[in-house]
Amino acid sequence: MPRPPRRSTRRTPRRAVRFALLALLLAAVGPATGLGPVAPLAVQAPPDRPAGPVGTNTDTDSDTATGTGTGTDGTNPETSTPTGRTTAVPTTAPSAASLRLAGRRIVYSYPGDTPPPELLDTVRAGRAAGVILFKENASSPEQLRLAVQQLKTAAQESPSGAPLLLMTDQEGGKVRRLPGAPVHSARQTGAAADPAGDAARSGAGAAGTLADAGLNVNLAPVLDVFDAPDNFIDHFERSYGGKPEVVAELGTAFLAAQQQSGVAATAKHFPGLGAAAREENTDERPVVLPVPLAELRARGEEPYRAAIAGGVRLVMASWAVYPALDADRPAGLSSAVVQGELRRRLGFRGVTVTDALEAGALAAFGDTGDRAVAAARAGMDLLLCSARDIQQGDAAAAALAAALDSGHLDAGEFSGAVGRVDTLRTSLGRP
Repeated sequence: MPRPPRRSTRRTPRRAVRFALLALLLAAVGPATGLGPVAPLAVQAPPDRPAGPVGTNTDTDSDTATGTGTGTDGTNPETSTPTGRTTAVPTTAPSAASLRLAGRRIVYSYPGDTPPPELLDTVRAGRAAGVILFKENASSPEQLRLAVQQLKTAAQESPSGAPLLLMTDQEGGKVRRLPGAPVHSARQTGAAADPAGDAARSGAGAAGTLADAGLNVNLAPVLDVFDAPDNFIDHFERSYGGKPEVVAELGTAFLAAQQQSGVAATAKHFPGLGAAAREENTDERPVVLPVPLAELRARGEEPYRAAIAGGVRLVMASWAVYPALDADRPAGLSSAVVQGELRRRLGFRGVTVTDALEAGALAAFGDTGDRAVAAARAGMDLLLCSARDIQQGDAAAAALAAALDSGHLDAGEFSGAVGRVDTLRTSLGRP
């Protein structure tokens, strides 16, 4: 897929940069503007924020062996990988209206136990869809509740007042950001005397843990069907089993019980990481899974059919490459996978969410902005910026907005993605 045209690297004097920053901030807090052609502002974009502490893992959902690490989805719970510095915003400022729209597709993250002022300002301006929380953001239950309340209050003060998507990874077993339920891993649930009952209790327990902390989205359950014992997904006990019908039944029981308690569920990692070998970690490196199409659909995709029928609210795409569907792009950057398989073939109408944009599997696909635009063009609604660096989210939003202004992203499709995200946010209640 061709990349966006290279952006100018021309520098501007400090006084012009300060003026540009002020102009953008004033525009961002103004009244919301509907989607449509908007003339770009005749100012320069603000300079990069100083790079804050960056998370040491990539992706969104795994933890250390004790369940308290800071890794993200797809991450080996026992390892960590550096993320590096994130991308600068474009030097040509996108329109204020497009920045607001773009922000409504971004999930931010932050370092430490207190939401930084710049993130709260972004939320107040209506330029964030959500925030993902990690172990490092939760030094104690009391501290986490205070941080979540700060984020909710900022959202309430935004132009729309829509609640944020406040999410984490609470799969169970080794992959838990917060102490508490579900205690059983997916593997333990699959081996239980009453697997379906255990899955439902785990889903309800996950909802209780998140709701007590003020969160409303869980990046679970994992629907990967492992094809070899002790491979990547089975080693960390994240799969319900090696039979698609079992994974379908138990994953659906988990998500249904969780969503009945008001916490949205996320099925992952479409179209399945069950064929990944022990060392094939998309957080760290590119992964190619040459599974034949018939097998991919019969095993990898089958649990998603059940989850969609069960009303799952979000689906996360894998960062692996599946040559049977698209030989060149990871699933989350492929319209053949997202639009062709997930939307048209399986009929999913909910919100699509990327895995972490900083993942090592995307090393060949440019910087944060390039990846964000490629994911949006493929059909991903929400972009997960989980490097614990506010600048990463800003860079993704600025790139989306610039691509929208230039026509590089289709305005109708952009509006549809924002609408799906907004509908999900509104359905999860007011802050």
